[in-house]
Amino acid sequence: MHPTPIRPGPGQESVWDYPRPPRLEDTDKQIQIVFNGVVIADTRRAKRVLETSHPPVYYLPPEDIRMAYLSVAAGSSFCEWKGAARYYDLSVNGRQVERVSWSYPQPTPAFVAIKDYIAFYAGPMDACLVDGERARPQPGDFYGGWITDDIVGPFKGEPGTRSW
Repeated sequence: MHPTPIRPGPGQESVWDYPRPPRLEDTDKQIQIVFNGVVIADTRRAKRVLETSHPPVYYLPPEDIRMAYLSVAAGSSFCEWKGAARYYDLSVNGRQVERVSWSYPQPTPAFVAIKDYIAFYAGPMDACLVDGERARPQPGDFYGGWITDDIVGPFKGEPGTRSW
């Protein structure tokens, strides 16, 4: 299957214009994460990873995350571009979710700028906000991208995209 990219409108980006291997860039957009009614992260110092067919993945500096709510989870995974990932569980006022965020404690040289920065899956959160807009989770049960109105696809993770 060959996807047909959606043409971006004014002020939009197409994930089909993102590179492979992925690119890392700073963003000054306000990123906020809410879980169980508590703002657990709020920053304007995030970095985003852009990769062909994927919506941006936002990595937040740990200084802007309420780290007391996170605990290191068992297991890891490996990304060919970024290296070995560590996962975190989240617990806020009695509500918990496992392996909801991840970081790269020893990233590859191209991604050293996100060392120890933490990304979150949007699906389990009450809200993940990008400049006040509620982000939607990237489809599928593995990918961590956040979809906002300024990003167009189609996106990896949707039905029929396994072979992309």
